[in-house]
Amino acid sequence: MSHTPYSPGTFLFGGDYSPEQWPRETWAEDVALMVRAKVNTATIGVFSWAMLEPREGQYETSWLDEVIDGLDAAGIGFFLATPTASPPPWFTVQHPDALPLRADGTPVLHGSRDAYAISAPAYRDASRRIARFLGERYGKHPRLRGWHIHNEYGTIDFGPHAARAFREWLRRRYGTLDALNAAWYTAFWSQRYGAWDEILPPIQTQYLHNPSQLVDFRRFNSDEMLAAYSEQKDEIRATGSTAPMTTNFMLPTWNHLEQWSWSEAQDFVSLDHYLDTDGPDGETHVAYGSDLARSWSGGPWVLMEQNATGIRVGDRTVVKEPERMIRNSIGYIARGSQSSLFFQWRASAAGSELWHGALVPHAGPDSRAFEGAVTLGRLLEKISEVAAPPADGVVVESQIAIVWDAEGWWSMDTPHLPNEAVDYSGEVRAAHRALWRAGHTVDFVRPGADASSYRMLVVSALYAITSETVQWLEEYVRAGGDLVVTFASGLADENQRIVAGGYPGMLRDLLGVRSEQIFPRAEGEIVTIGGGMECSSWTELLRVEAAEVVARYESGNLAGMPAVTRRDLGSGTVTYVSAKLVQESLDGFLADLASRAGVVPVLEGASALGVEAVRRRGAGGEYLFLLHHGHRAVQIDGAGVDLLSGEADRILLEPGQVAVIRESSRSWSISESPARS
Repeated sequence: MSHTPYSPGTFLFGGDYSPEQWPRETWAEDVALMVRAKVNTATIGVFSWAMLEPREGQYETSWLDEVIDGLDAAGIGFFLATPTASPPPWFTVQHPDALPLRADGTPVLHGSRDAYAISAPAYRDASRRIARFLGERYGKHPRLRGWHIHNEYGTIDFGPHAARAFREWLRRRYGTLDALNAAWYTAFWSQRYGAWDEILPPIQTQYLHNPSQLVDFRRFNSDEMLAAYSEQKDEIRATGSTAPMTTNFMLPTWNHLEQWSWSEAQDFVSLDHYLDTDGPDGETHVAYGSDLARSWSGGPWVLMEQNATGIRVGDRTVVKEPERMIRNSIGYIARGSQSSLFFQWRASAAGSELWHGALVPHAGPDSRAFEGAVTLGRLLEKISEVAAPPADGVVVESQIAIVWDAEGWWSMDTPHLPNEAVDYSGEVRAAHRALWRAGHTVDFVRPGADASSYRMLVVSALYAITSETVQWLEEYVRAGGDLVVTFASGLADENQRIVAGGYPGMLRDLLGVRSEQIFPRAEGEIVTIGGGMECSSWTELLRVEAAEVVARYESGNLAGMPAVTRRDLGSGTVTYVSAKLVQESLDGFLADLASRAGVVPVLEGASALGVEAVRRRGAGGEYLFLLHHGHRAVQIDGAGVDLLSGEADRILLEPGQVAVIRESSRSWSISESPARS
């Protein structure tokens, strides 16, 4: 990215603060507790529209002035949000057409947050007005750390405003109806359009939607939300405020935005990240979200939200122990975050998210959870020197990249694929998980990016791609890169049109293989592959045309047929995996390919001992972060000092602990060690 790396001078600690939920006597207690915990940042105003503008055009800010004054007196900075994710009741009463419609035509009425139609003129006007008002009043405050525009963009509207805006977007994209009809393949099922007004959003219909229409509607919504974000940003900039601006991306379940273009429109990237499992895989999820955010940003990023005390798994909340909260927080920072911010500061006494975790839980400050927050604040101060990024903004170096394409996710979301149990994000995460387990740091790249610095590039289940992407991948290989392509990639072009002549049509010539038939596998069915590997869900009848066979299917109806191939091309190689490898097989397979490409782990042997090792670069040197997820004490020997414990050169790490080592050398060894006495 072209923007300057976000460098607040220290690691930001704190989170969403909602004083409007509490009586004034609580505010002084909040500030005192923030000081005790060494909190230095509060995010305010996220859901405060009804308090800030109780009636249209009439603003009430005395309460917010008082809150900011209290934070200021304690030396605490703040992010100021525009509250446009939660329109107040008066707005929806006066502008009922600005409420969204679901795909089945059901109106979404007021009573929760996110009840807005993104394309409704009344909503956009009201959003611009309050953004400008806040910019004029607070935009030059010395404690303002940045602008938090909106919150988690993602409400999809299928109503008349969306239909109008969608048609305008399609006119700009295709120019003529003939071009649209060709791209959408509307000859099928008598869908040919004779007038622009005939086109609707993909509202509920009798059977299957047109996949081209579905993906274009996702593209449109990302662009429409980005336009709404940019309008607010422009209003604030027009007031003379120079504070940096962001909006918080949401993972893992929401993917309504094309993150690369959005990142270019922000001054820094921020992320809300909530673990989706209470097991060990949660640690890989911290790394996954962090690596995505850092890659979108091109450098440092901001963790805007995480849960301090809980992990939501299905229909229950599992307790996140303070030790894990601290380890996760340091894990985000290891991979480039400039913050450890939470939703929220104080647990709500009532309301829709009254059971959401917080730094100050329902039990209050006399609790193990709050003492964990106090400990984290102290640790973040100890490692504050790490926060200043290097001049080039590259806080984590990687020799392996995985292609990330939001449109690839949207394409895999279209209905009636050979096996709908396969999903894009799951496959990308599986590849990332395998490389994490092997001890490698990973970047994500967009199609067409400069990938020349990566020794290995992974393309996972990228169903629909462009001819430009194919050329980019071929150039990467010819220049000496090792490319890995997995099943379900390149089957269709950017209009979701299958390329005839054999799978994977778009990539057939590059891979040197031709697949005649896809064989989806039943749930739970396992097929063995040579080399001790197993696969499930997806296999292919593969014919080798310009490649060598690396492994063959050993069981099932494809026994003896090629399963994994490799082709030398130019100075590089391209490997194709025609089956969905189970995670353990994928772990070994990608680890072997990384080794073959000459990529070594950050700390050899660390992963086998349950220790995650990440090297973060700073303005003053390099720092080795060690996060012990295992069960036995370890000893790390080298040259450097742990900023947390003060130990130098020989550092002992107990299970659950973390170390942040200012390195004098990159040469380190790790081994099991007796527990401390």
